[in-house]
Amino acid sequence: MTDSDKVIIIAEAGVNHNGSLDMAYRLVDAAASAGADVVKFQTWKTERLVTRDAGKAAYQIKTTDGSESQFDMLKRLELPYDDFRKIKAYCDKRRIRFLSTADEIESAIFLNQLQDIFKVGSAELTDLPFLEKLARFGKPVILSTGMGDMGEISTAVDTLVRNGCPKAGIVVLHCTTEYPAPYEEVNLAAMRTIRDAFDVAVGYSDHTVGIEVSVAAVALGARVIEKHFTIDKKMKGPDHTASLEPDEFALMVRSIRNIERALGDGIKRPSRSELKNRLIVRKSIVASRNIDKGEPFTAENITVKRPGTGISPVKWHDVVGKIAGRAFKEDEAISI
Repeated sequence: MTDSDKVIIIAEAGVNHNGSLDMAYRLVDAAASAGADVVKFQTWKTERLVTRDAGKAAYQIKTTDGSESQFDMLKRLELPYDDFRKIKAYCDKRRIRFLSTADEIESAIFLNQLQDIFKVGSAELTDLPFLEKLARFGKPVILSTGMGDMGEISTAVDTLVRNGCPKAGIVVLHCTTEYPAPYEEVNLAAMRTIRDAFDVAVGYSDHTVGIEVSVAAVALGARVIEKHFTIDKKMKGPDHTASLEPDEFALMVRSIRNIERALGDGIKRPSRSELKNRLIVRKSIVASRNIDKGEPFTAENITVKRPGTGISPVKWHDVVGKIAGRAFKEDEAISI
């Protein structure tokens, strides 16, 4: 899923299709146009995912009909498997990678026909039977860790590896599961803690408002960025308000690509563009007044000025005390 040079940017369409295949197609179009590498949906059978009397999260109550149960909300947003086959085909046509998060085992078995990698949502971090099943497919896994602690992440990673998922194929995403996530609760430094503790590639699943945190995550070493994406934030639905619209998503993509280019290889050396400026901006040792032949160079008759076409000031102590082999005029670069 990842390579050494490019951050993978996932447009998390999620349930922002609002149960409409046509809207899902529009999300694919918009994600492709914005420059995303992947457009991701969510696949589930409501009866296998949630009990009929399960409550809603506070953000879901705020953004949907408060009298509607979680079961009824998810049933309304559920797409049939055949729609995902159509979405996958449409993604292929638009040359953007299709991905969908399976929220339960039956849907994971179905998606195994359509994708060569799996994304595990934060809600499934502790669902060990689910992780065991996923790992046995032998495909890479992107693992979100919202609401989790280091012990739970350790157990999840160990479960995946023990059941057939190569550790090199695991990317662990730091995440704060709130919509939108408050900046003060992002704790972005934890992403590096996860990387160092488990020796895995890491990324960030971003639920904050705006693009800053995703861009910062790339600067801190994220190899995968996942960001919720919608056609219109004003649409009804649980995730629209915490999503980016197409123009915002495109700006995030451009910003991430710029940061990638800016990070470089970590070796401190003059860049190509700097080399042409070095002789102009740096300094040389020059005569601070007229100097006669045979006169010693001293701190009183030499100084340092631009340009850097003569002897570097690094050689100052080598020059002081030497004898002028010829006369020098004021501001003339000296030689020894």
